[in-house]
Amino acid sequence: MPRHEIHPAHGVEYLQVLNEHGDLDEALDPNLSDALLHRIHRAMLLSRRFDERLLKLQRQGRIGTFATVSGQEASQIGSVAALRDSDWMVPSYREGSVSLWRGTPISGILLYTAGYNEGGAIPEGQNDLPVAIPVGSQMLHAVGIGYGINMRRDGGVVMTYFGDGATSQGDFHEAMNFAAVFRTPVVFLCQNNQWAISVPREQQTRSRTIAQKALAYGMPGLQVDGNDVLAVYAACAEAVKRAREDHEPTLIECVTYRLSVHTTADDPTKYRDDSEVEAWKRRDPIPRFQNYLKDKGLLSDDDIADLEDEIKREIEDGWKEAQARMAELTDPAHMFEHVYAEMPYALAEQRDAFRRGRPQEGDG
Repeated sequence: MPRHEIHPAHGVEYLQVLNEHGDLDEALDPNLSDALLHRIHRAMLLSRRFDERLLKLQRQGRIGTFATVSGQEASQIGSVAALRDSDWMVPSYREGSVSLWRGTPISGILLYTAGYNEGGAIPEGQNDLPVAIPVGSQMLHAVGIGYGINMRRDGGVVMTYFGDGATSQGDFHEAMNFAAVFRTPVVFLCQNNQWAISVPREQQTRSRTIAQKALAYGMPGLQVDGNDVLAVYAACAEAVKRAREDHEPTLIECVTYRLSVHTTADDPTKYRDDSEVEAWKRRDPIPRFQNYLKDKGLLSDDDIADLEDEIKREIEDGWKEAQARMAELTDPAHMFEHVYAEMPYALAEQRDAFRRGRPQEGDG
């Protein structure tokens, strides 16, 4: 049967600014200020060391389960650095480093991982949504915020984070379709870390890229080296500008890798080879960026050592602050708080009933 092409074929572009050794493609340099480069480097290193400290605390039984971020620092910091403070950030459950950049204190994340409701509360004036545990659910919320921004005409942008596994959820497709049809200013940031728990990328989709899924919805899609923080920043800055000025959403696929466990309830040695992990360690985003900064004369080994000491102290201070707050939060009724600006009467009744029915210390 004769057929006619109804639409020209589209390819998906791939962006890399720094190669695996940290060498710069000068034609693609986003020309960031020295101050921003230093802030990005510090945030990436803080993320890695905090992740390592959290893992030790969890293994000691001092906090609960959490999702690691080691290996994905460039995808997270490069993207959030492209936002204004007034923009909105809608996370999944793995965006601890993004939250730190946005202003969440270390102690707050520690309280959250230790099971204290206060730790999930967003600092006043910080336009972030809480951690979303159900896979993919947060994208619908992000699109709703974007729709509200259009109605208010306040010039804001929303960035929402998710992994490769979330693209198999219906919420992903609903959100993408709504965003494209109603032109909501949303940047969809997919961190393709190759594994959705134990499901490998090749069993997630037959698409050659995740970025190309954007084309079916009529929005731009771009694949980025997710271990290259400059490429991630450049791609996100362009997408944020498009969202702010043209009210057009974008899907960005950051090709990266989870170097550690999916969560602390996971054992990745059961489903992936050590050789694969070692290969990705050679593409570690932090040494790559450090090599670039050294070549620019902005960083030395002594600078790194000093920064390591500073970050270690900052993390330990945050842990001490969290422990002090834990000692104060002895009433389980705190779980009713930090949901509404003003607690509804019905919820207050539940809290009071809970307190009345709770045995007192010493009751036998």
